[in-house]
Order: sequence, then structure tokens, then C-alpha cells
Amino acid sequence: MALQPSEKIWKNGQLIPWKDATVHVLTHGLHYGTGAFEGIRCYGTDKGPAVFRLKDHMVRLHSSAKAIQMRIPFTADQLCEATKETVRTNKLDSCYIRPIAFFGVSGIGVNPIGYPVETFIVAFPMGAYLGDEGMKKGIRVHTASWHRAPVGSVPATAKICGDYLNSALAVMEAKMNGFDETVMLNDLHMVAEGSGENIFMVKDGKILTPPVNAGILPGITRASVMTVAKDLGYEVVEQNFSRGELFLADELFFTGTAAEVTPIREVDRRQVGEGVPGPVTKSIQSTYLDVVKGKVAKYSDWLDPVG
Repeated sequence: MALQPSEKIWKNGQLIPWKDATVHVLTHGLHYGTGAFEGIRCYGTDKGPAVFRLKDHMVRLHSSAKAIQMRIPFTADQLCEATKETVRTNKLDSCYIRPIAFFGVSGIGVNPIGYPVETFIVAFPMGAYLGDEGMKKGIRVHTASWHRAPVGSVPATAKICGDYLNSALAVMEAKMNGFDETVMLNDLHMVAEGSGENIFMVKDGKILTPPVNAGILPGITRASVMTVAKDLGYEVVEQNFSRGELFLADELFFTGTAAEVTPIREVDRRQVGEGVPGPVTKSIQSTYLDVVKGKVAKYSDWLDPVG
């Protein structure tokens, strides 16, 4: 996906030109993946641009930082205001937002304790992460040979930079084999998630999704979709399921800030259901997209106006 630069990026409390948002080659986070980040979306609504679940994302950013002994020098509330300032300054009606914090330069050793922490917020235009056609017709996915890192190896419930090498290897493998995305299994050979998405399966009218202890990131979009689905009258169960069960699913879909609600029409060259987005997926997708655009009053507290 091509990146469309915006004018300004927020760095350590100041807005600077896009081209000046650089880091030193000896940055610890660059060498060792010692950073935490978030993916957030801002949507155009009838009342102007609004950021979806902004505070929840910034609270999670702090939690992720805590998991690697990193103290972000800005509160969650300060980061929320900085995010809105960045969106306003760049005159963006809708956009993707990437806050990131990482250990900077102090030495070359693996231990980063005592290193300075750098904090950036970037906002730029972005459409459907897996393509407009994928949103409408569904995508083709591949089960990765790379398993999700075991929960005893890394803090899987935190959004840590270095953990995503695991995801990068899996999605590269999928793309090289002609697929749109990947499904990753955990060390118990149960389905975990995609490279950057949570996964849901519809079977016999029930919606299943792997539990947090399956080694997944507990996604904010995942939680939102679970709430929306329950409010629509569906039964939602956190339950482990295998790769083989994916082949027998009535419907499958991914969720994520970037992916939103993306249907899956094929797994490992096996058609899912009728080979098109099913009724449950379409209902949840449609409702979710209305929610994030401020069209459902019930969920208005999930939207933070940019002002």
C-alpha cells in the first residue's frame, strides 16, 4: 500500500515537518525492536472528523510500554490531545494514525534500561487496508508455516515492535504464495490470528474467536465487534479452534483498526461457505462501518471529535 505523506508529524511534544521525522542509526528500538505502537483510525462524520476509541488506544500504548519496562514521558490524555492536534494541523478529514514510542540512543548493548524514550505520532490518509475489493468480496488467506510466538517468549498481549517480525515473516510467505493475508497458529497448533488482525469464525449461527490466552493481541476492534455482534443478537464465544475447523466454517472474517471488518472467502485454496461474504459477516461489517462514522448514537462515546 502506497504511503501518502502528510505535512507535519508530532515528535516529543512538537510538530515538525514530515521529512524531518528521523532517528539515529544507533536507536535501540531499531536494532532490537524495543518499542510499542498503536494503529488508530480517524473517520469523517456529520459532525466533523472523530477518532475511534482514542483513549483506549493510548491506554493500551502505555500498557505495552510497561510490558517492556519503558516509561513514556507523556500521559495517555496528553497523547490524545497531541493526536487531535496532529490531525487538525494536517487538515485530515479521515486518516490512519500511528503513535509509536521506543528506546533511543545511549549505547549499543541489549539492555535499554535508562535509555531515553522517543515518542512520535503520525497521521496520514489511508483507505481499505486489504483493498476495497477485499472488503466487498472477501480475501484469500494462507495458513502460515511460521507459528505465533509462544506466550512464554514475548508479551503477546502487548503491541511491541519486535514481536511483528513474526507477523512479517508469515505475511511475506502468504504474499509469495499468491494470497492476500495469513492465518497464524499458536504453539498448540490452534488458530491464533492474522499478521495484524484478529479472526472470527461463524459456525451454525454462533460466532467464535480465539481467547486471549491463545497468544493473540486483544484487539480494540475485536472488542468493539464482539460488543456490536452481541447487540445484534448473535452469540459470541471465545473458544479455541483448529486449522481444520477453518475449512468447515460457514463464514470467516478478520478485524483490526486497519482491516476494519474484512471477509475471508478462501483458506488454503478451500472455499469458505458460499465463497462470498455471508450474512453474519455483512451485518457486522455494515453496522461497524456505521458505528465508526458516527451513524449509531448508541456507540457515540467511542468517537472522540477532533474539534
